[in-house]
Amino acid sequence: MSRDETAGLRAAQLRLGRLPGYVRRPDPARRSGAQGHTYKKGWEVRFTARSEAEIAEIRDLVVAAGFAPARPFFKGHQLIQPVYGMAAVQAYLAARQAAEEHAARTAHGRARRGSGAARLRAAAKAAHEAVHDTVHEAVHEAAREEQEAQQAQQTQEIRKTRQDAGRDAVEHATAEHGTADVRAREHEQERLSAATEAAGTAGAAAAAAARLARRRAVEAFPAQLARGASPDDRIASAEGRRTSS
Repeated sequence: MSRDETAGLRAAQLRLGRLPGYVRRPDPARRSGAQGHTYKKGWEVRFTARSEAEIAEIRDLVVAAGFAPARPFFKGHQLIQPVYGMAAVQAYLAARQAAEEHAARTAHGRARRGSGAARLRAAAKAAHEAVHDTVHEAVHEAAREEQEAQQAQQTQEIRKTRQDAGRDAVEHATAEHGTADVRAREHEQERLSAATEAAGTAGAAAAAAARLARRRAVEAFPAQLARGASPDDRIASAEGRRTSS
């Protein structure tokens, strides 16, 4: 058997010690008695399981440890996997003892680590108490500096806000003044446009009245000729009559 196979066999046998089970020993008195030839019980390891799946895992481990598992059976509410032979009993007892020793060493190590942790906690507590005042002062100083920085920043922000408000007021007043000038110019332009339009309307009315007067004069002139009594003729007749008399 190679070294790897031997190591694997040893590891499987050690794992047997973690399985739940017990050992059955033969009764020497019954074996040496008159009916000893009918006494069949020998050395036996009985592994207990709660399901057939656990029985299958136990059987695989028993085979890996180099033993032959017998036929399992029920006893009460448990499944029993028997393994017969003095070698199986010795391997199981040795593995169980090794498992118990390993558990004891683990518990002792945990206890030592626990005591070491307690010492570390005590040292940490002492260190914490030693630096508590210094840390408190440092924190207080940092808080004071931060408060002063915040106050300075607030003061600067207030000044900036006031400056911005002054600039906004000046810009607003300038904008309102410009708007008033624009409105005055628009009003003056509207007044001039209205006056120009009124003058144009009056001139058009006067021209129309002149044209109407000329048309009426032209229309009246033929009627005067038809009557034959123009003003100049009447004046000439009167002068002739005065001369002849």
